[in-house]
Amino acid sequence: MDDRGGGSFVAVRRISQGLDRGNACHSSSVEVVAGSAAWLGRGLSCVCAQRRDSDARPSFDLTPAQEECLHRLQNRIDINYDSSVPEHQDALRALWRAAFPGEELRGLISEQWKEMGWQGKDPSTDFRGGGFISLENLLYFARNFPKSFQDLLRKKEGDRALWEYPFAVAGVNITFMLIQMLDLEAVKPRTLVGATFLKFLTENESAFDLLYCITFKLMDHQWLAMHASYMDFNTVMKATRRQLERELLQEDVARLEDLPSYSLLSR
Repeated sequence: MDDRGGGSFVAVRRISQGLDRGNACHSSSVEVVAGSAAWLGRGLSCVCAQRRDSDARPSFDLTPAQEECLHRLQNRIDINYDSSVPEHQDALRALWRAAFPGEELRGLISEQWKEMGWQGKDPSTDFRGGGFISLENLLYFARNFPKSFQDLLRKKEGDRALWEYPFAVAGVNITFMLIQMLDLEAVKPRTLVGATFLKFLTENESAFDLLYCITFKLMDHQWLAMHASYMDFNTVMKATRRQLERELLQEDVARLEDLPSYSLLSR
């Protein structure tokens, strides 16, 4: 996972409360404003990577099946988004179709992408924080939980702040946060949370994608509960991570669907 740095942030200013599905998120309803602060990417990496010197770092032995599942997931994590690869281009087009059905995409580099919450007209510049897997996560979310995906994309639920988090870039940050929280780039997990997740991954190869969907919805739930605005994003992410870690370690959680926050998702 190279080049995790972030550049400028993008804040999304809400002008109207509701958006027609046919009309998508046109500029009449959403205003995208760029800023110079390092908010997403670099800022989030500082939040999620913090470790205290006193933290215990045990190592957990893995079964052969767990090693194989972890290796496959690590291979996914290691793939950078490459705009010259047809498979990556197709996945990006598929994400657009899932987000804005019926609205034709004029190109892989287009001002239209700002409607989804990318920082500019070329989404590939934002994938450096999460790689190709962050695009796969968004696409999995759109296909498997379309109602929740659309609700978050269009900010349909709750009493929203005037300045909202940008949906797509927030999604990349969630991928990055989960990789750190679960310690997925280590040879084997060094935290109980990471070891617990590998048990779920062995039973469900889509566990990381499913956990991503749960986390995105949980983050938005925390956002609304905290009456947050875009400057509070890192604070919300900290709270989301703490809650997710607590839920993963509950004794009665035998699969990801048992997590209390899973109930927030709608298909």
